[in-house]
Amino acid sequence: MNYDRRQRKPSFLALSGGLLAAVAVGLSAYASHGIAVAQAQSHVQMAALFAFGHGLALAALAPGTTRRLGTGALCLLLLGTLLFAGSLVGGALFGLPTRLAPAGGITLMLGWVLWAVDAIRR
Repeated sequence: MNYDRRQRKPSFLALSGGLLAAVAVGLSAYASHGIAVAQAQSHVQMAALFAFGHGLALAALAPGTTRRLGTGALCLLLLGTLLFAGSLVGGALFGLPTRLAPAGGITLMLGWVLWAVDAIRR
C-alpha cells in the first residue's frame, strides 16, 4: 500500500470521521459537566461514544478504501452514526423524538456487514 500523501485524493469520509470524533469529545464533556438529568446525560454519552468510535473508524479506514462496496459501507457508517447519535442528542437536548435511533443502528449494522463482505472479497 502506498502512503505517499501526494498520490491520495482528499477523503470526504475521513474528514467526516475526524469531525465526528471532535464533536464527540465536546458532547462527552458537555454530558459530564452541563447536563443534570441522568437519562439525558446517558443519552448524550452514548451518542458521543458512537460518534467517537465510528468517527475514528471512518478516519482510519476511508483513505485506504478504493472499492465501491467498501466506500458504500463507510457511507452507511456515516449515515447510521448521524441518525443514531443525532437522534439521541436531539432527544436529550431539544426534546425531539428519538425515532431515528433504531434506523441509525440498523444502518450501522448494515454498514459493518458490507465492510466485512468487501474485506472478504479483496
